[in-house]
Amino acid sequence: MNFTPSKLNTFVFFKLPSAYWCGVRVKKISESSCVVVVKHKWFNQNPFKSMYFAVQAMAAELSTGALVMYQVKKNNDKKVSMLVASNKARFIKKATGVITFTCNDGNKVEEAMKRAIETNEGQTFWMKSIGIDEKGDQTSEMEFEWSIKVKQ
Repeated sequence: MNFTPSKLNTFVFFKLPSAYWCGVRVKKISESSCVVVVKHKWFNQNPFKSMYFAVQAMAAELSTGALVMYQVKKNNDKKVSMLVASNKARFIKKATGVITFTCNDGNKVEEAMKRAIETNEGQTFWMKSIGIDEKGDQTSEMEFEWSIKVKQ
């Protein structure tokens, strides 16, 4: 799979349908960063008329996970398993309108992938995604601990 926003959004449709139907979409991806957007709508809101925390988590996780997938694909001569081992979240203000989640931790994945291949041992690393609303205010900050392992 080529790593374009369109291809990733098709992947989300088939493999993560709840994220797709909630409006989670990849907008940009490179080796070092990924940008994912989601718009607050009636069907992804909580009782307080802001975006449900799990919808924000889906978008934030995708911004980190797409970078892990990018590195797995880049090293396609190796089979690599990937899994979220842990996560942390902080919610700063109500998420309404379009929320943009950005992760700039592609270098962490690349380093961990090199170590996993060199040592043949599983690696864990933390990646951060920041949610920003249309006014430029931070709505949330989420961190995901990813675990990768080269399969034998």
